[in-house]
Amino acid sequence: MDPIKRLQSGFEHFKKETYEKKPDVFRTLADGQSPKFMVFACADSRVCPSVLFNFAPGEAFMVRNIANMVPPYDKTKYTGVGAAVEYAVRHLKVENIVVIGHSRCGGIKGLMSIKDDGSSSSDFIEDWVKICMPAREKVKSSCSELAFPDQCTKCEKEAVNVSLDNLKTYPFVKEALEKKTLAVYGGYYDFVSGDFEAWTV
Repeated sequence: MDPIKRLQSGFEHFKKETYEKKPDVFRTLADGQSPKFMVFACADSRVCPSVLFNFAPGEAFMVRNIANMVPPYDKTKYTGVGAAVEYAVRHLKVENIVVIGHSRCGGIKGLMSIKDDGSSSSDFIEDWVKICMPAREKVKSSCSELAFPDQCTKCEKEAVNVSLDNLKTYPFVKEALEKKTLAVYGGYYDFVSGDFEAWTV
């Protein structure tokens, strides 16, 4: 199908089946948003939080990037993520932040494949996934006996924990956690087995 026609047909379906059937919801959303969740998810086309968790419009504020990573607080780097976290916590007053990893993640495979000599084969990808280098090092040192695909699976989950730790470096996140107005969770979606697990920190 022509790309424009695909977009139009998809929108027409949404408008008929969702927008026009819930006028009160969309009238309320026109005045503002108050999502309870902020979700970090991978840009992977197989991992769509709204589909996975049946989020309604206005229910979740989302950031999607390569390997669902949250960089540490830094006013000079990764400011796009920093701005999203700040807006969600300070202005939208989200109550939950969830970082969701997933099976067979290409970003994590890239992280696990970084050469020890520091050489790079990409313009952006390797520099980005190095955010979770502590996860790679932990898996390489503690799971060296595992086959590479199994190491990647371990790292997919461990990288979520690194991102959760990084979230706590944002002063406004730390403050909200201390006030118990915010909770932070990790999650992992295995689309091979069709399973999902979540954990608190």
